[in-house]
Amino acid sequence: MRIGIVGAGLSGLTTAFYASRARPDVELVVFESEPAAGGALQTHEIDGFRFEGGGNGFLTNKPDCLQLARDCGAESLLLPSSDLARKRYIFTDRLHRMPESPQLFATSKLMTLPQKLRMLGEFFVPARKDGGDETLREFGDRRLGPAFTNVFLDAMSAGIYGSTPEKISVKAAFPLVVALEKDYGGLFRGMIAKRKKEAGPGGVLTSTKHGISTLIERLRGSFDAEWHTGEPVSAVERRGSGFQIETARGGVDVDRVVLSSPSFAAAAQLRGLDPELARMLSGIEYSPIAVVGFGYRSLAEPLDGFGLLTTTSSRQPILGVLWDSSIFPDRAPPGAKSLRVMIGGQRNPELALQDEAGLIRTAREGIRSTMGLDQDPDVTFVKRWERGIPSYAPGHIARVDEILARLGRTPGLFLNCNAYRGVAMNDCARNSRELAPSVVA
Repeated sequence: MRIGIVGAGLSGLTTAFYASRARPDVELVVFESEPAAGGALQTHEIDGFRFEGGGNGFLTNKPDCLQLARDCGAESLLLPSSDLARKRYIFTDRLHRMPESPQLFATSKLMTLPQKLRMLGEFFVPARKDGGDETLREFGDRRLGPAFTNVFLDAMSAGIYGSTPEKISVKAAFPLVVALEKDYGGLFRGMIAKRKKEAGPGGVLTSTKHGISTLIERLRGSFDAEWHTGEPVSAVERRGSGFQIETARGGVDVDRVVLSSPSFAAAAQLRGLDPELARMLSGIEYSPIAVVGFGYRSLAEPLDGFGLLTTTSSRQPILGVLWDSSIFPDRAPPGAKSLRVMIGGQRNPELALQDEAGLIRTAREGIRSTMGLDQDPDVTFVKRWERGIPSYAPGHIARVDEILARLGRTPGLFLNCNAYRGVAMNDCARNSRELAPSVVA
């Protein structure tokens, strides 16, 4: 059996890896439009500094990436984040420590006393019964009050999805939160009950030594395949009982195809095979994101923590700042420090689309106004994603269900990327591991 994998990001590589384990005699043909595998998971080294173009790790409160690392022989490469990363900050009118305990929350200035009491009143808010979809804004306002939404949920949606509470489906983006209300009648009741059952720490952000690319390299080398890197796929067509994958260099015949390209790319690739499926895939929106990294060989600022997120009401030109060298010390040379600034998203999409000079100016302005940092960096890194993070808009689950139902009309064709059932690395690893047996069955 000959299987084409289109897109060599984490989803494509993990699908290929587990497919090869499930059926060692399978022939894998992997296509990637970029010269290197990894998709958004690319580590860029500049003068001893390491900057991630996208995500920098995964949480260990889910087992999927840990299992993937063990299975592909990358366990020895795992690098837990520093204890400094436990401190997080939110910028509203000024920088506030994220309250990580009831004691810190009680003294926090992020919310007024009446607003805190409204949040605690969540114990008495009845659970929603109809099971319909809500935006994160509607859910947060209903259960915890508008002030909590405006501060915590606003910052969280920017940090994870580059979006805003008004534009996110809570069921699609935060299913575990919805499950707490459904199963326990409320968020606090659910968290208390789960803590009693699962007594143990939450997840720790974990990456790999020398950057996330080392995981990608180990994963790529863990299975045999015919590789077509730097070769964008223009179309997927039916050829008898199989398919032909078309690129500028010609067509490649396979028995089955896994499209692990972003949904907008999959839409273009399937336009000739199934125009209606292509139209449905085009309906999934993405948030534009730009990443600007700065490296400092000598910096007095302690960067004591994970970083900061801003709120919409703060009217800052940036979404947040990750203090990379404090999270993973090997991201900067000894004695040096580094950070990355996130720009754009659904708040200010136009800012993410600036040229490189404009992005650097915006990033400098952002760290100056939030951190008071105005020192010239020694090293600069810029990465722009015009369509960076899938936007799980209201109705996303129903939209994906319709896409997968339509996909069933074309046996042997599979869709698998972070646009459908979870954007995190753990989601991609789990979905890919679970899909692989079906691909080779």
